[in-house]
Amino acid sequence: MTDFIKYSRLYFAFSGILILASIVFLSLWGLRFGIDFTGGTLLEVEFIKERPAISDLRKTISEKIQSDFTLQEVGEKGVILRAKEISEETHQKIIESLGGEEKVREKRFEMIGPSIGRELKKEAITALAFGFLFIIVYIAFAFRRVSRPVSSFKYGLAALIALFHDILITCGIFAFLGRFFNIEVNTPFAAALLTILGYSINDTIVVFDRCRENLIKSEGGFKEILNRSLSQSIARSLFTSLSTLLVLFAVLLWGGETLFSFSLALIVGIILGTYSSIFIAAPILFRFYKK
Repeated sequence: MTDFIKYSRLYFAFSGILILASIVFLSLWGLRFGIDFTGGTLLEVEFIKERPAISDLRKTISEKIQSDFTLQEVGEKGVILRAKEISEETHQKIIESLGGEEKVREKRFEMIGPSIGRELKKEAITALAFGFLFIIVYIAFAFRRVSRPVSSFKYGLAALIALFHDILITCGIFAFLGRFFNIEVNTPFAAALLTILGYSINDTIVVFDRCRENLIKSEGGFKEILNRSLSQSIARSLFTSLSTLLVLFAVLLWGGETLFSFSLALIVGIILGTYSSIFIAAPILFRFYKK
């Protein structure tokens, strides 16, 4: 049986470096918010005949817009353009460059104000906060019958620390990517963070649930039971994460620009969630026991 707890200081040191780097990145550069959060312009058109390749459309539109923009395929013939504020003159030039009324049908052209962006940002933060709260309450309730040698509340607290570890480092990585690779975060990124919460807590609960069973059925010290629980659940966690990551890498490579930040955030978060459920949550629980 592998002694996972023995090397907990090494795990904490590694995670501490990542957390410190993430805090520095977020403090210096912050996240690069897209127009969903900062406000901008949305233009949706539909091609009457066959839709050109996205790469060709990007090249055509980049000649008319100086700022950054994103293109999203909609259905078989539609395209949504998101960019910073676009004047009416530029709007008409884009339509003409795409072929005018003979080739495209404009479906909507609207502005997303900064106030709406701030509201979306506030709602995303609120959703994450409630997610954290409900998770710790649920775990404390689910493990209410396991009060020795660690109280059920501390199971929830250990899981919460591991979740905070995953979310903070994911945001720090995206702050770095936004600074050097211009990767923006938008509402799909917020959805990815909520998905990471669910996935990571699932892995952690699998470990804690096995620990609960071993506390009832097995004899031995708490450290031995934690190591036995980790040994019994690590293969399941790794295989589940690997199969999920294979799908996400396929989405990252071939899912298009719209799903890029979403799938990348999930890849980072699932890797961190698998790591934290094994090497952070359980060792933290043992630290609570020691104190």
